Amino acid sequence: MRLVVGLGNPGIKYRRTRHNIGFLILSELVLRYSGCVAKSRFHGDFISTRDKKGEPVFLLCPTTYMNNSGLSVSEAVRFYKIPLEDVLIVCDDFNLPFAKLRFRGEGSGGGQKGLTNILQTLGTEKIPRLRFGIGEPPAKINAADYVLMNFTEKEHPELMIALREAADATQYWIDYGITEAMNKYNGK
Repeated sequence: MRLVVGLGNPGIKYRRTRHNIGFLILSELVLRYSGCVAKSRFHGDFISTRDKKGEPVFLLCPTTYMNNSGLSVSEAVRFYKIPLEDVLIVCDDFNLPFAKLRFRGEGSGGGQKGLTNILQTLGTEKIPRLRFGIGEPPAKINAADYVLMNFTEKEHPELMIALREAADATQYWIDYGITEAMNKYNGK
C-alpha cells in the first residue's frame, strides 16, 4: 500500500504556480491510471487505485493550503494505517535548479512549509519525499512571492517534459521504493 501526496494550494488562483508543482505532478500521474475519479476525502482530493501488481495506491492533493498539509496527510495515514516509509511527499524546492528532481528518504522540511507541517504533524522526519526544483527567486523577489508566481512562457516547454519525468519518477518509487528511486534519479 502506497500513498503519494502532491503539495500545493487549492483554487484557480494558484493552479499553475510554482508552489503547486506537487498537484501538477499528480495530475500527470493520474493520466497513467484508468478510471480514476477524485473524491473529496481527508481534507483533500483523494484517488484510490492499484499498481501493476494489484496493490493499493492512494493519491492525495491536500486542499488545506500548503502550510496545513499535515492535517490531510495524517488523516489518510491513520485511516489506512500506512507505514510512513510507504508515503511519498511531492513538493517544490527553490534550492534546486529548475526541473531538477531529488528523492530523499528523510530529513528536514528544508524551508518547504507544507513538508515541514507534515513532518511536525506526523512527528518524524523519516518520510520519503520527491523535491522538484523550481529555481532560485530572482534578485529583489522574496521566496514567498516567488513560489506563488506562475511559470514563465520560456519555462513552459521544459516544464511539460519535466512533469512527465517527475511522474515517471513517482511511478518508479511506487514500484520499487525510495532506495531504488534515489539511485536512479538523484544522479541525473
